[in-house]
Amino acid sequence: MREKYDVVVVGAGPAGSMAARAAAREGASVLLFDKRRELGVPVQCGEALNEDVLKELDIRPDSRWALSKTNAVKLVSPSGIEVRIAERKIVGKIGYILDRKIFDKYLTTLAAKGGADIMVGTLVDGLILEDGKPQGVRVRGVNGRLEVRAEVIIAADGVGSRVARWAGLNTYLKLDDIETGVQFQMVGINFESPSMMEYYFGNKIAPGGYCWVFPKGEDMANVGLGILGSRAERRPIEYLRDFVARMPSLSKGKIIEINAGGVPVGGPIKQTVKDNLLVVGDAARQVNALTGGGIDSAMQAGNIAGEVAAKAVAEGDTSEKRLSEYEKRWRELMGKRLERYLRAKNVLVSLTDDDLDRLAKALSEVKFDKISLTDMLRVLIKAHPKLFWKLKGLM
Repeated sequence: MREKYDVVVVGAGPAGSMAARAAAREGASVLLFDKRRELGVPVQCGEALNEDVLKELDIRPDSRWALSKTNAVKLVSPSGIEVRIAERKIVGKIGYILDRKIFDKYLTTLAAKGGADIMVGTLVDGLILEDGKPQGVRVRGVNGRLEVRAEVIIAADGVGSRVARWAGLNTYLKLDDIETGVQFQMVGINFESPSMMEYYFGNKIAPGGYCWVFPKGEDMANVGLGILGSRAERRPIEYLRDFVARMPSLSKGKIIEINAGGVPVGGPIKQTVKDNLLVVGDAARQVNALTGGGIDSAMQAGNIAGEVAAKAVAEGDTSEKRLSEYEKRWRELMGKRLERYLRAKNVLVSLTDDDLDRLAKALSEVKFDKISLTDMLRVLIKAHPKLFWKLKGLM
């Protein structure tokens, strides 16, 4: 390890590892820090990922971490009305249910093999600031207390990003902007299809969110929920235990792991760039506010951040103006999509259980050949004109 690097990345999740990999690929010297001694632990997501981002970033699915393929979705309303959607085309959209404990390490391995240095078990506990501009980081961990200087720092340290806050960016979260997720990994359960992701809605089972069942093998699945704390009357794990107990396919299963975490659902932060600093992934709130999923956007944003940082260092200009290329590129790639998901989330949480049942009934009478929010909205607006003003902003 050197005393100075071109790029320092804080956090070795999907965003940070992709940033480190991309920056090293562009010729920068890179150091990637993570406070955990074991990457991928604890798991704090449903572990679902579509294949598009893997193709885009030239990552071949590996059976060690891509545990099952998915190409169908089942949505269940509060009263039990089912909506089924499947990719029926010859070349349909495929997703994967991951083992994040292996997947995250795999991505970090790609960064290491690409030339990045890695330090795990090392907490970044401060920025080196000169004239208000980040010039490096202060860390403590298995190698003691150190200072490392860098031309660019990439903050990939999660939803509670301290690095972004230390740099002066507004990372404030309102109670309605964060969901609490709890998940059981269960064995000995039954589900309809190992390729079908199941979602259950209702203000009684998951206020302000939903429950999910994601298959991970013949009789194993991730069973979880996300709820808004501002609407919950009990602890999230109590809602989840009740959901499992009510489901015949789950109630006899065994819980072998419990995970929990916070998911930002208030849309991206307004500014993700400052002099010598970029913010990526959950730290930048680059998350699908409707589903809470963020692995794909984190990987994409991290890749862009690494490329921009390395090129800026090579040009000798790491000013906010030069680094704003990152902000422009990620917003062009996913900004409108994330805004749309945020509007969809706000609509969803405004609906009563009766509204959800009416919408599910309208959708259940239509055969969908592809997983498309736009197609679903067209059906809903036609079936329920009174909901037009709520739904039209999602088209």
